[in-house]
Amino acid sequence: MRLSDLHLRYTGKAPKTWLDSYDQSLLQLQEKEKSFEEEKEKLRKQSVERGRKQVPQLVKKCLCPDFRSLTYDPYDIKAIMHPVDFIVFDGMNAKNMKNVILLSRKPSDKMQSKVLASIGKAIDEENYSWKVARITLDGKVSIE
Repeated sequence: MRLSDLHLRYTGKAPKTWLDSYDQSLLQLQEKEKSFEEEKEKLRKQSVERGRKQVPQLVKKCLCPDFRSLTYDPYDIKAIMHPVDFIVFDGMNAKNMKNVILLSRKPSDKMQSKVLASIGKAIDEENYSWKVARITLDGKVSIE
């Protein structure tokens, strides 16, 4: 007679073993992990949204005191620092570009004053153009 030939039956309830307890606790842990992941994702999205709302105030604090009172969206302001301090792409963040504005503090010396005057003159005389430069991954530059 082989063990596989036996048809054992037990009508009572099988006693709970350590393996049953382990499986139960493992299932509970997996449910808690799933719940935690869902909550973590929700909290992450909320914190990203809160951070995005705070950025404009933080950027305005970092701007020079002369420019803080301006009503431009801080995301539209880009630092150049030379020959002008900032360039404002007014409406870029809202995807509705209205103007391009050059911002600069009062010149501190004659040379900087001459450079800013020449920029103003070029703009007044409409002496500018738009060119697109494409730079490939291997460093080649082509101008369209």
